[in-house]
Amino acid sequence: MKQAQDIMTTSVITVTSNTNIKELAQLLTSKRISGVPVVDDNGLLLGIVTETDLLFTEKPLHIPTFVTLLDAVVFFENPFKMDKDLKKLTASKVADLYSRDCLTVVAATPIEEIAELMISQKVNLLPVIDEKRKVIGIVSRTNMLSLMT
Repeated sequence: MKQAQDIMTTSVITVTSNTNIKELAQLLTSKRISGVPVVDDNGLLLGIVTETDLLFTEKPLHIPTFVTLLDAVVFFENPFKMDKDLKKLTASKVADLYSRDCLTVVAATPIEEIAELMISQKVNLLPVIDEKRKVIGIVSRTNMLSLMT
C-alpha cells in the first residue's frame, strides 16, 4: 500500500508570513504551482496560502445588509465577516491571507486516505509534516494523478 512518502514532493517551496503579496503571486506564477505552505523561521508549518487566497484580493467588498430598529443596528449577516474580508482585500503580506487551519498528513498516511481528504475537503494541496510540524513534503493532486501513469 502506497503512502504519502512514496509520492510527495520533497523539495517544497515555502513562504513566511512576511512575504509580500506581489512576491507570492510571482512565485506561484513562475513555479506553476497553486499554493505553498507558510512556515516560521524554523520551517514549522503555520498554514497554507493558495491562488484562491490571492484571488480574494481582487474580489469586490460585500457590505452586510442591516436595518435600524429602535436605535439599534441589526445585521442580517455576520458583521465580523466584513472585517475579515476587508483585511484580505487590503492584504500586503501573506500574514493577511493565509489559512491557519490547513489539513496535513504525515509521511505514512495511506494514499487512499489522502484521496478521500482531497475530495471530501476540496483541497488541492496537503503539506506533509513530521512530529514537530516541520514541513517535509507536499502532496498535490498532480502527485496523486501520477499514480495512474
